[in-house]
Amino acid sequence: MRHSDWRSRTSINNVHRNATVHGLSTLTTVLAYIYTGFITPHRVSAARASDVQKLSEDGVKEAQDCGRLLKEQGYKFDLVFTSILSRSIQTAWLVLEAMGQEWVPVVKSWRLNERHYGSLIGLNRAEMALQHGEEKVKLWRRSYDVTPPPIDESHPYFLEIYNDRRYTTCDVAKENLPRAESLKEVLDRLLPYWDSTVVPEIKNGRTVLISAHGNSCRALLKHLEGISDVDIASVTLPTGIPVLLELDENLKPVKPRQLLGDQAKIQAAIKKVEDQGKAKQTAT
Repeated sequence: MRHSDWRSRTSINNVHRNATVHGLSTLTTVLAYIYTGFITPHRVSAARASDVQKLSEDGVKEAQDCGRLLKEQGYKFDLVFTSILSRSIQTAWLVLEAMGQEWVPVVKSWRLNERHYGSLIGLNRAEMALQHGEEKVKLWRRSYDVTPPPIDESHPYFLEIYNDRRYTTCDVAKENLPRAESLKEVLDRLLPYWDSTVVPEIKNGRTVLISAHGNSCRALLKHLEGISDVDIASVTLPTGIPVLLELDENLKPVKPRQLLGDQAKIQAAIKKVEDQGKAKQTAT
């Protein structure tokens, strides 16, 4: 889901895991990206952000289905990391509930938040495509180091975002929080948390679940898999599909990532995400 939580696009939500598999000296990381609705910009006029940031009915079902799938495949978690965006947290709750693991501790950090889309917050992908053209929207959304125009005080959501009490919990001053981000900038603020907080847990043998967002998970995949700045643009994480990574002791993949579940549904989910960046023509 998105970041206006950063207007949270959370569609949000992703899952990670590490484990020793069948006695092998490997770590396993599972990313489950559950995305319902558009990015950062939530389209709401009267509704408050705290209401809008919750999962839709479809999002709730995706999270529950994801939890059931992980349970069927035998995953057991010791610790959960989420962003501080509501959909990320709610997804973690639903996944754990479906797995019968509600007791697992949950730790939250803004560094796992969805990418900040700056002044584009408040528009959905199709609206952005109509206003700015599909190619520019794709460049903003999918490129590695292109930052959209920053949000400023004149934006209708500015005060709602930066007066949100959740941002008083961050490890940086509120005035230093992002006003817009490229994918590169998402990785820049995510990596210190990954290295200092998540990695030690994994190396200590704990099975970790990370409930995050489309872009924070794409950024982490780029880092773990060594995806180039160019190739990351074509990486699409389908909604509600766990992505399996097996890592060696240096946290490097031992084989290509695997998308878990029905392959026909996975391809349909990928297409759904890709189509959201296309302009919808209205009848005249």
